[in-house]
Amino acid sequence: MPRKVNEQMPPSHPVGRQELTDSKIQKTLLRWWGFDTFRPLQAEAISAAIHGRDSVVVLPTGGGKSLCYQLPPLLSQTTDIVVSPLVSLMKDQVDSLESIGYPAAAIHSGLSHNERRRTYQKLRSGNLRLLFIAPERLFNSNLVETLSHLSIQRFAIDEAHCISQWGHDFRSDYLQLSLLAREFPGVPRIALTATADERTRREIAERLCLTEARHFISSFDRPNIQYRIAPKTNANRQLLDFIRSEHPSDSGIVYCLSRNKVEATARMLVEQGFQALPYHAGMSAQDRAHHQERFLRED
Repeated sequence: MPRKVNEQMPPSHPVGRQELTDSKIQKTLLRWWGFDTFRPLQAEAISAAIHGRDSVVVLPTGGGKSLCYQLPPLLSQTTDIVVSPLVSLMKDQVDSLESIGYPAAAIHSGLSHNERRRTYQKLRSGNLRLLFIAPERLFNSNLVETLSHLSIQRFAIDEAHCISQWGHDFRSDYLQLSLLAREFPGVPRIALTATADERTRREIAERLCLTEARHFISSFDRPNIQYRIAPKTNANRQLLDFIRSEHPSDSGIVYCLSRNKVEATARMLVEQGFQALPYHAGMSAQDRAHHQERFLRED
């Protein structure tokens, strides 16, 4: 937890720069998110970002890694760029941030021409604190040229394990992100992920030119998560028994191996009295967004 400035300190005693920074961080955390303490390693990662240091941050899902890049631009009052692999992730974060009045936006394929134009206007005017963008759109458009004329304070590379060719989430477009070190020399970069063993962390650092970066690695222990494996006999019956016996009033996600199976499973659940919706790449962007919003609202 950051130190607080002693309000009873005599005026003749100078307050150090770090103490002032910690106090402002604390006030910003409370003002925007309503928290008065940080989760493990959040304060250290945020401090590194504020002081312009490259870092690799590995925090478990639910460990608050997004705060590590959301808070710093509020302090510097500049625009930071977040590279994210999925439209759904970007939309979820932007919607959450906008709900608390945080100036954030995203550029992705689901935007209309007018929406994209308005986002560029906000970006150029300096009215955004965070801009989310997919890696392929960052380099396959004129966005890099636009950013080169702006005072970008830092880049955050979310889901950084996507750059590892050893993982199942490998995204070839992430390999292009090594160009950030060349195109924006001196602009610090933060690589964040919830999934990275030692070999993956080493690969992230090498491929993103972060070999001198500080590493903030949290424990992977998640006592609230459990895995169970059962022989498949009647998948629909097993799914229904699981929901009715253990999660009758909870929200959840059912992963399927094909689009057809997603559609069939959603229909089956609806027929059995559950509120269920499909979500897959074969749907229109409008339908996917609508279904995601209903899920996030816990409808």
